[in-house]
Amino acid sequence: GDLADTCGTGGDGRGTFNISTAAALIVAACGQRVAKHGNRAASGRCGSADVLEAMGVDVALPPAGVSRCIDEAGMGFLFAPAFHPAMKFAALPRRELGVRTVFNLLGPLTNPAIPRYQLLGVSGADLLDLMADSLLKLDVTAALVVHSDDGTDEISTSGPTRVREIRGGAIRAYQIEPEDFGICRSPPESVRGGDVETNVGILRRVLDGEIGPARNAAVVNAGAALYVAGKAETLVDGARLATSALDSGAARAQLLRLMDVSVRARSDVDGSDA
Repeated sequence: GDLADTCGTGGDGRGTFNISTAAALIVAACGQRVAKHGNRAASGRCGSADVLEAMGVDVALPPAGVSRCIDEAGMGFLFAPAFHPAMKFAALPRRELGVRTVFNLLGPLTNPAIPRYQLLGVSGADLLDLMADSLLKLDVTAALVVHSDDGTDEISTSGPTRVREIRGGAIRAYQIEPEDFGICRSPPESVRGGDVETNVGILRRVLDGEIGPARNAAVVNAGAALYVAGKAETLVDGARLATSALDSGAARAQLLRLMDVSVRARSDVDGSDA
């Protein structure tokens, strides 16, 4: 159905905190259903699966469990190795290489939920057109493929981000700045993460409404995803919606709801296996 994803290629070696995961929770809190496709860390020390699992979400549910999360919590996490069994053979080489690999590029293009809306961050400017063309061929309704000048596979709060917007069967190339979201700039190191514990701490503080660079990074990426999905007319409107989801506590409630439904879905799965 009308699902969105905020999956990046990762492998940018920049070690930011889990910005696309924070954005996914905010987007779901704004009423846009999310099928978050993700994996454990490739080059970062902490992937989306690592951080959500540490926060109490069951990240390895089978398809029926994920569907239930999307239906009841407005967001589901699709753990790539659980959905693409052959990928598990790539897990070790992928970690050993520790750099971007073809598997990083496949991730965002192989979401089994087939999201109609995608915010897709790429780890190099050379991938912008490749990924935009791929999404166009995959028939997405709308997408933004992004790469920031500071090297991250996210929309940056430190400077310009290059964009390919896919909409109505066409691709438009342009550049955006933090100011386009009504956000002031902060240096790249201000959104740096660390190990799982560090990143969980950053994510919790963002969801608790703490003001600062981490929140701004989550807001611009969530705002862009809301714009892509047609929940917001402009990037600024998207950022405004995202901000109010944080300030109202809706984004924090979203995490709790996902935890709750994922754990219940797991006990149903285990119960039916018994």
